[in-house]
Amino acid sequence: MKKVEISLSLIEADDLSELTPDEQELIKTSRKMTTQAYAPYSGFFVGAAVLLENGEIITGSNQENAAYPSGLCAERVAVFAASAKFPGIKIKAIAISGNSKSRDIDHPVTPCGACRQVMLEYEVKQDEPFKVYLSGYSGKIYVIEKVQDLLPLSFTSKELKNL
Repeated sequence: MKKVEISLSLIEADDLSELTPDEQELIKTSRKMTTQAYAPYSGFFVGAAVLLENGEIITGSNQENAAYPSGLCAERVAVFAASAKFPGIKIKAIAISGNSKSRDIDHPVTPCGACRQVMLEYEVKQDEPFKVYLSGYSGKIYVIEKVQDLLPLSFTSKELKNL
């Protein structure tokens, strides 16, 4: 038996000024979407912005419901809306930002496991990685080169084809 290490490499930007104008715009859009979230129970507001290969930006925000788990995370809202509106158009990037009712979040927020799995499904489906930008309402930003890096030892459709 041997121990195997799995690691994650990411780019950390101190703030928006270290990114390209297009990257800044995508993150600003996801931050703006936190103000559109419906989160009366958690007070945790998440916004997402998906950049498609055709240049369109599709947005989403988390939508809570008193009947848990009937709500939906911002990432899935945005990815599903992009796929519904522009089927077959590849995702180039997604920016995810979070904020709170009680204080501004100044560090990157990360997607839940379900959102990581959904994003990975689309990365596998399009057979091309896409970038993930993680931020709070201000502060540092993480840039991950591909969704696969967020979900090591993942389960994909490739596993089902071997059944």
